[in-house]
Amino acid sequence: MLFSAGILCPTAASADTVTLMMDRIDPDAVIMPEIYGQFAEHLGACIYGGLWVGPDSPIPNTQGYRNDVLQALRDLKVPVMRWPGGCFADEYHWRDGIGPVKDRPTQVNNNWGGTVEDNSFGTHEFFNLCELLGCEPYLSGNVGSGSVEELAQWVEYITAADGPMARLRKENGREKPWKLKYLGVGNESWGCGGNFTPEYYSDVYRRYQTYCRDFSGNKLYKIASGASDYDYDWTDIVMKKAHSHMDGISLHYYTVTGWSGSKGSATKFTPDDYYWTLGKCLEIEPVIEKHDSIMDKYDAKKRVGLLVDEWGTWWDVEPGTNPGHLYQQNTMRDAMVAALSLNVFQRHTDRVRMTNIAQVANVLQSMVLTRGDSMVLTPTYYVFKMYIPHQGATPVPVSVKTSRMDVRDGRSVDMLQATASRKDGKITLSLTNVGLDNDIDVEIPLGNSAKVKDMTGSIITAGSVNDYNDFGQPEKVTLKPFKGAKASKGNITLKLPAKSIVTLTFEI
Repeated sequence: MLFSAGILCPTAASADTVTLMMDRIDPDAVIMPEIYGQFAEHLGACIYGGLWVGPDSPIPNTQGYRNDVLQALRDLKVPVMRWPGGCFADEYHWRDGIGPVKDRPTQVNNNWGGTVEDNSFGTHEFFNLCELLGCEPYLSGNVGSGSVEELAQWVEYITAADGPMARLRKENGREKPWKLKYLGVGNESWGCGGNFTPEYYSDVYRRYQTYCRDFSGNKLYKIASGASDYDYDWTDIVMKKAHSHMDGISLHYYTVTGWSGSKGSATKFTPDDYYWTLGKCLEIEPVIEKHDSIMDKYDAKKRVGLLVDEWGTWWDVEPGTNPGHLYQQNTMRDAMVAALSLNVFQRHTDRVRMTNIAQVANVLQSMVLTRGDSMVLTPTYYVFKMYIPHQGATPVPVSVKTSRMDVRDGRSVDMLQATASRKDGKITLSLTNVGLDNDIDVEIPLGNSAKVKDMTGSIITAGSVNDYNDFGQPEKVTLKPFKGAKASKGNITLKLPAKSIVTLTFEI
């Protein structure tokens, strides 16, 4: 314990306050690195053109993977990648994506724009990518249109050292089995993954997972297809009938205005739209809490993880692009959604073990945008980069005293948002001023005896919350050093600019 709530400095009435409650740290708690996970679906230009161009492409590549994107993702320290979907997963047959590329059949992507894919990116390409990135693979298995045998043999092909599937893998050029920890048994089984009822899916899940076995020392973490946002009945029934057969259950939550009609422009929006977006984004917290309370009925010790394996903003596609490819721009507003969402996940590490933002490249709230041989890093990318110190750290509870704004649809938003963690003797504190117009004077009382050492900071902000990075202006919103925090005995003070995200790292 570095200090206790009993010796905190008094708070100046003029300043908003963030108090780090070091005396309440649970030393066994951890912010799982997988909370910063990514999602790559066969959708639009996420895979083809985003991650993969093939070894014969004139675009600089390593074994077919774009060098620029590969380096950008390495710099993010991506912990886990989910693939091949999404809705695509339940129409994907893995045998179409192995063997010589010239012999692989083509496939129509019926879910996303009717694109014809050549299956040049398959099992080997995905697992090799994960090895190049140093991240865990998360496989979404085909339950909707696939068989038990197909999924069981895929797991065997990937992880077995011997046997018929291992021989087939070796014939295709991979001698050593891969490691596969995360296995999703279906995706959105209530919808595009088969339109199951929760009762029927529970029985199907139990059956499929039975035949997905551990080979050669590999240990599967089996994930049931969970609910969409407010569908608490799905969680209740699936947990009741199948919790003892799963390690995790998924949850999907998008910051979206609705599923019919226009979702609104990614770049042209009003202040009212902006604040509504943050209110909708933050509503993921009570949604998580409700699903968690349902899970507690069947799993009070929280053995089963909740995996928010699809989340993020969903806007109208950019004008002139294929509506089925979900290509949208990414503004400072999206950066705010990323920061506030990650803050929520870090407050619920007792149940939330992984999240996967949708998606890694060129789709929805992506990390990177590509066009030909050019790449742009999005504002959301920089939030993930800023939050790297939180990966694997111990969460530090915080209390925040700030003003609150009521927004439409009965939601409200606190103007100052915060999250904190501790790792290797260092405190990392991330602060967000969501207000569009006013700076916030922030005081961080640390206790009379606390001495701050080696403080560094970084900031993401923009001239307008509508600002974004594009191929002609790739660094309009980027990560910059922040030197506006001052430390005195037992205290840190700073002026947090409007519409900004700041991270401070320091020792006490």
